[in-house]
Amino acid sequence: MTKVARISDVQAALNSRFIVTQHLVIQVLADKSLIDDEKTYAIRELNKTYDKIKIMNNQGTRRICENCNQKCLATLYCEYCVLNYLKASFSNWTSGNYNIDNLIQRCQMETLRPNVIVEWIPYNNFQDICYLTKGGFSEIYTAVWINGGYEEWDSEKQKLKRFGNQKVILKELENVENANRSWLEEVCTYLEAFNV
Repeated sequence: MTKVARISDVQAALNSRFIVTQHLVIQVLADKSLIDDEKTYAIRELNKTYDKIKIMNNQGTRRICENCNQKCLATLYCEYCVLNYLKASFSNWTSGNYNIDNLIQRCQMETLRPNVIVEWIPYNNFQDICYLTKGGFSEIYTAVWINGGYEEWDSEKQKLKRFGNQKVILKELENVENANRSWLEEVCTYLEAFNV
């Protein structure tokens, strides 16, 4: 299969997904059992899914962002505004390890969606930390992440909004100050695969 044929197949799939999404939006709007807030929520979730597909495939109709004037794919946010926001925040945090900071910053600069941003979370941003088990080379804990991860872009305020308190699993890494290159590359490979 040629590259042109693959691109054509991706575009056909996106067009099909767009038609399905638009059909679902029409169904949601016509559903008399839903109140307006429920309709708004359902349509927003459908648009999030459509944005995810467009961005993951780097295909679809682009729009001009009202804030940065870049051509972006997403309808609910601008990929470039999110990246600029993250870049401007680099000096506001540190893990204390140059290699880890560099890895996180590199992952953030490859971020395509607001809800999958890798970030450094200081220990004091966790509460209710409870030992769960020992696994492999580390101990595993449960905790509540105060304010949680990023969920979506607030176009009005030009900043990322957080999810709210979120239950998480923590894995304690021993001797993280001396994290070697192979460990960092393994993490990087995982994060790149997750962020696709």
